[in-house]
Amino acid sequence: MEIGFGMYDSCELCPRRCHARRSSGRAGLCGASATLRVARSALHFWEEPPISGESGSGAIFFTGCPLRCVFCQNHEISQEGFGLEVTTARLAQMMLELKDQGANNINLVTPMHFAPHVRKAVLEAKAHGMDLPIVCNTSGYENAEVVQAMSDVVDIWLTDFKYASGLVSGSLSAVPDYPQRAEEALLKMLAAVRAAGGRSEDARGIMRRGIIVRHLVLPGHVRDSLAVLDRVWELCGNDVDLSVMNQYTPNEGCRLAGGDLARAVTDEEYEAVLDHADELGFERMWWQQGGTVSESFVPAFDATGVEGPELCGEDGHEPKAHA
Repeated sequence: MEIGFGMYDSCELCPRRCHARRSSGRAGLCGASATLRVARSALHFWEEPPISGESGSGAIFFTGCPLRCVFCQNHEISQEGFGLEVTTARLAQMMLELKDQGANNINLVTPMHFAPHVRKAVLEAKAHGMDLPIVCNTSGYENAEVVQAMSDVVDIWLTDFKYASGLVSGSLSAVPDYPQRAEEALLKMLAAVRAAGGRSEDARGIMRRGIIVRHLVLPGHVRDSLAVLDRVWELCGNDVDLSVMNQYTPNEGCRLAGGDLARAVTDEEYEAVLDHADELGFERMWWQQGGTVSESFVPAFDATGVEGPELCGEDGHEPKAHA
C-alpha cells in the first residue's frame, strides 16, 4: 500500500472502511473530511517518562477519531470537531517550531485518519532539518496495512490496547472488532520496530525507537484488563514497554448514565492489574501514583500553536475537501 491523497476519495484509512468521499467534503465516520484540522501544537509534559522526559514532548493534536468512546476525555476534538484548518506545509512548520522549543520528539496524537497529510508533512520537515523521533500516539484501532505503510516515517508507537472483549469494545467505543484490529496493528508495529533494530533510547533515557502499549483501567472491568495484559504479553513479551493507567475520570455522560463508569477506579482494581503485569513478567512498566486525575493530563484545546507561517519553499499543493 502507498499512502497518497487519493485515499480520501473512498476512505479505508481506518478499520471502519466507511468509503466516505472525503475529498468531496463528506466526513468519514472519524468525523473528518479531507481538510486537515489541528486543535493544538505545544510541548506536553504528561506522557510516559521515555516520551516527555523533562523537556516535554512536541504534541500535535488532530481533530477527529475513528472511535466513539463514551468516556472520552478529549471529546472536544475527537467527537465535536474542534480544530483549525491547516495546510501540510503549516503542519511541517509546526514540527520545526516544536523542535526549536526543545521537544524530545514530535508526538502526533490520533493522526492516522490524516495519514496522507501527515506522511507528506513529516517528509517535508525532515528535508528541512527536523531530526526528532516521530511518535504515533494512537487508540490502537488502526488499519494494519496503513500502519505498515507509515512505518518508515514513524519511530515510536505510543498505542493503546483498550479491550480484549469485543462485547466491551462494541458497547463502550462502538467498534466490536477492536480486539482483532488492535492486535493486527500491534503486530505490524512490532515487526517494523524489530526490522529497524529494536528499541533504543538516548543517554537521558528518552526513547528514540520502540513501542509503548497503554492500557487504561476502567472501573468494573478488571477482568477485561487482565485479558488485555495476557494478550499483549503473548504477542510481544518484553519487546514493548507497558503503561498501565488509572487516570479514568467519568465525564458528564457517564455520571448521568450511572453504573460502574460513573465512578473512579478503586485502588484495589488498579493494584490487581499492576500485580498481574508483574506476574506476567513485564520488565519496563509505567504506572500512575495517586488518585484518578484525568483532567490534569488533558491540555486546553484552544488552538495553541496552530496558526502561523508555512514551511518556506513548499508549494502546498494538496486536495482540499469541498462541499
